[in-house]
Amino acid sequence: MTSKRRLPRRLLTTALILVMALPVGVGFAQEQRRTLLDMLFGNERRRPESSIIQMRPRPERVRPLGATRPVAPTPVKPPVAVLQPEAVEKMDNARKLLVVGDFGAMGVGQGLETAFQQDPSVRIVEKGSVASGLVRQDHYDWIGELPRMLDQEKPQIVVVMLGANDRQSMQVGAERERFRTDIWLKEYEERVTRLAKIVTDRKIPLLWVGLAAFESPSLTADAVTLNGIYRSNVEEVGGEFVDIWDGFVDESGQFIVTGLDVNGQPARLRGADGVSFTDAGKRKLAFYVEKLAKRHLGDLSVGDLIRLDAGELPLLSSLPPEVEAKIPSQPINLSDPELDGGKELMGASTIKPVARETPQNLLLTKGFLPDAPVGRIDNVRLNPTSP
Repeated sequence: MTSKRRLPRRLLTTALILVMALPVGVGFAQEQRRTLLDMLFGNERRRPESSIIQMRPRPERVRPLGATRPVAPTPVKPPVAVLQPEAVEKMDNARKLLVVGDFGAMGVGQGLETAFQQDPSVRIVEKGSVASGLVRQDHYDWIGELPRMLDQEKPQIVVVMLGANDRQSMQVGAERERFRTDIWLKEYEERVTRLAKIVTDRKIPLLWVGLAAFESPSLTADAVTLNGIYRSNVEEVGGEFVDIWDGFVDESGQFIVTGLDVNGQPARLRGADGVSFTDAGKRKLAFYVEKLAKRHLGDLSVGDLIRLDAGELPLLSSLPPEVEAKIPSQPINLSDPELDGGKELMGASTIKPVARETPQNLLLTKGFLPDAPVGRIDNVRLNPTSP
């Protein structure tokens, strides 16, 4: 009995000696994997609780109050190309619109080409010079060149647009006058009048297109001054001033790069320099001239009449007397329920005399109305003999 009780103790002692005899490095490695009880009473290793790496959850980003989630930009569809109708061949005797002036006039000419490209009876003749004006006559003398152009082209209408290059000193006699001095303004007015009279003295309609606003505030202020000169002096000699100002500014009168084109669609109207015009801007320039030109040419269609303002409507003439005499007409009294017995209009039958007084005549002449018909809402008697 004694030996049986001591046997486990000896085995335990022997196991402790063996464990202590193991190398230190091996002991540490085994300690990481097995316990003392595992070595004594079992050969199975303890399985790790989990073989999956536990990842710390990412902190949730807190969105500020009122902030919206960014939306991916919608892909912009390329603009659909609009097929422009091809220009028709012009007639040999097509009426001519002569366009003269600086780069602005060249833009007007290009826009008018588009406007009249489907009209074989109108031809646009462009005689512009980009850097020309009325100040530097040594560069280009419009007063000296315009009579020769009129004799050569024989236009039905003359369109003028210049002035954007005239903000500079001008030679007046022997002196060089600075821009906007009294002497400069007086000389400039005289040159505008002389150029306009070259056209109006020949009884040719003159359309003088004003300047548009510019990106530079100083340029815009000078354009306002020059437009005042053009309007007063051109209209004084019988020409027409074409005011385009509102088409190239916003509601507050400020310069705009993008605005509505002639079709009412947003479009870029001005170039990057704040002075030149894009194709849409040139077409809009011509839109103001087109209406007046068609009025002088007598080519107003029904659609043009609808678009015209009340002050621009042409005079409507009545029928000739001989035509009016051949159209008999007889009025019909619309207040008479029986239409006076007539069954046909335009005097096909004679008007029969009124057999009795109408309620209207009784009310006006005698001051009373006859009784309402029996059974009507204002006469509820069902029997005519009943009281």
